[in-house]
Amino acid sequence: MIRVVLPAHLRALARIEGELSVAVTGAVTQDAVLSAIESLYPMLKGTIRDRTTRKRRPFIRFFACERDLSHDAPDALLPDAVASGAEPFLIVGAIAGG
Repeated sequence: MIRVVLPAHLRALARIEGELSVAVTGAVTQDAVLSAIESLYPMLKGTIRDRTTRKRRPFIRFFACERDLSHDAPDALLPDAVASGAEPFLIVGAIAGG
């Protein structure tokens, strides 16, 4: 099971408390994890990534194992610690401004 931490506004939309766990069959990639989340919580479709292009939405960032994975390819493998469930995959709402 992959552990996922969502920002508060997406947890509220999906009515989730705390972190969630999703099962991924095959390679553990950003795309696979996001597809699993959208499958379990259809109300989140289009909030994390664009429905058509499946690209990450602006002001959404992905982190794992103290690394920013936001600009990694969607089909790149996530770190082994995420795949094993030892570390969570973090979806973070970024802040803009100065």
